[in-house]
Amino acid sequence: MLGNFTYCNPTKLFFGKGALENIRTELDKYGSRVMLVYGGGSIKRNGIYDQVVRVLAETGKQVAEISGVMPNPTVDKLREGIALARQHKADFILAVGGGSCCDYAKALAVSIHCEEDPWEKYFVKFEEPSCPIVPVGCVLTMVGTGSEMNAGAVITNPEQKLKIGHVFASEEVMPRFSVLDPTYTLTLPRYQMVAGIYDIFNHICEQYFSGNDDNTSDYLAEGLMRSVIHASRIASQDPQNYEARSNLMWDATWALNTLIAKGKTTDWMVHMLGQSVGALTNATHGMTLAAVSLPYYRYILPYGLCKFKRFAVNVWNVDPQGKTDREVAEAGLQAMEDWMHGLGLVMKTSQLGATEAMIPDLVRGTLILEGGYKVLDQEEIAAIFRESL
Repeated sequence: MLGNFTYCNPTKLFFGKGALENIRTELDKYGSRVMLVYGGGSIKRNGIYDQVVRVLAETGKQVAEISGVMPNPTVDKLREGIALARQHKADFILAVGGGSCCDYAKALAVSIHCEEDPWEKYFVKFEEPSCPIVPVGCVLTMVGTGSEMNAGAVITNPEQKLKIGHVFASEEVMPRFSVLDPTYTLTLPRYQMVAGIYDIFNHICEQYFSGNDDNTSDYLAEGLMRSVIHASRIASQDPQNYEARSNLMWDATWALNTLIAKGKTTDWMVHMLGQSVGALTNATHGMTLAAVSLPYYRYILPYGLCKFKRFAVNVWNVDPQGKTDREVAEAGLQAMEDWMHGLGLVMKTSQLGATEAMIPDLVRGTLILEGGYKVLDQEEIAAIFRESL
């Protein structure tokens, strides 16, 4: 490894069946005025809401609720939550749901005491909090984002046609604890399950496809990718398989708790492309990533040929015998495409509602990052979007 780094992740995890009961002692460490954040009605239908409310009541918490957090949380929803949290004088936020709820809770945590416009401060200027941060806890019901153990938050501004993520520098933004009970994920619709699986996989890819040094982080990434592939094939055939679903849940956490990014640069352009699609179409996040990934990776493959060859051999077991490096690398991406088709992922942005007429806005909404093998210009971004349609 050639890069220097500091690593600290303060989030405490409770993993396994019945893990929710462990938070009683954790809740005692925080204030009594809790904002309960959740999405639609699924947690009420499957009983998770009742379990959480019971624990909060038995630990003496005064609870106010912010419900209806959407899959792509909007700035208007954030402002609604700020007003409710200030009215309640919230001193703790508990998110129950998937990555969107966890992201929303963290965005809310840095905004409740912020005297500036949070969209402008955090998602346009990318400034750090200069106000007290309300502590957050998460009860995860869907896997994919890794939001339960990182400091990232993604917010959408539909009027500006932008979907922006901010990974905050402060450890205080990270959840103080997260509950990971794989049984909570078993009622997810298949579409959401496979979208989450690809989100996990692409998080790893975003940190893997960069740099040319011999880096321990890349070996960890390859192991995680193999685990995701193996468990996803089982879960795809048997969604109630606890072992496979629990492995996917644990994969998702390690895919984006910042560990495998240490000591190296990272790419994240698939996310920039996918988030632009999501801003215009409101499509499911994991599916936007799936639809733009292969056009992007096939475009940058010549610039990172050694790593794409390694990916083919070490992750997809491509036999390099008798093949050029380019042929091996391309066979790896073909294996990845076959796996994606097998899961039933959306492979074209047009299937998500994107059109040729949207390309100028898609390009405008794509942040250009410099950590990968090729720094794209706007013409290249437009070409990738056309290829994705």
